[in-house]
Amino acid sequence: MAKKISKNLAKARALVEPRPYTLVDAVPLLQKAKYAKFDETVDLTLRLGVDPRHADQMVRGTVVLPHGLGKSKTVAVIASGEKLKEAEAAGAEFVGGEEMVERIQKEGWTAFDALIATPDMMRSVGRLGKVLGPRGLMPNPKTGTVTTDVAGAIREIKAGKVEFRTDKTALVHVPVGKLSFDPQKLVDNAMTIVSAVLKAKPSAAKGKYVKGITLSSSMGPGIALETTTAEASSRN
Repeated sequence: MAKKISKNLAKARALVEPRPYTLVDAVPLLQKAKYAKFDETVDLTLRLGVDPRHADQMVRGTVVLPHGLGKSKTVAVIASGEKLKEAEAAGAEFVGGEEMVERIQKEGWTAFDALIATPDMMRSVGRLGKVLGPRGLMPNPKTGTVTTDVAGAIREIKAGKVEFRTDKTALVHVPVGKLSFDPQKLVDNAMTIVSAVLKAKPSAAKGKYVKGITLSSSMGPGIALETTTAEASSRN
């Protein structure tokens, strides 16, 4: 039995023709289809021609969006010594050492959007995989969240740094901003993400790499994008 959708969503979907749109046309259309009473997050989803079951075909990376995400991320830092002061001065909301590790482990506390750790603390932080892993919060050197440059990492996250990675169905979901953004800012952010995903193409990936791209908002319809979006981004 088909799931019943609301009248508002049905109206919004009726605005979208069953064809791929250019990114420049899709953004205003998504804004026109808005019916929710809050400022929705806009997401970009890329369907990739990779097999994420193989480690050499995993697509993962980070990118700083030129126009941010429209909200400041809450950052926690696990460090020791002078790095604690450095983290506080750089604007981290939560700063601590072993006591923070213990709180996360015992209470399952994750009242933050990003967690940075210094390399010397990773032996302790490594125990938090079960709590942090499922939430995508585990610090990782590849994403710049295990580092001695704590201040630099905090600045990047606050500026709109986002992480992307393929899920088990070879999809990459990344937020690109808020629906209230100027259309060009959403276009710029989306192109930046597409470009970063293209650069992260694994050498083991064969055949068509970007199989489909969809732009959507929290409550709105999904709009299929022309895959030439990816080709245009690769030329920039």
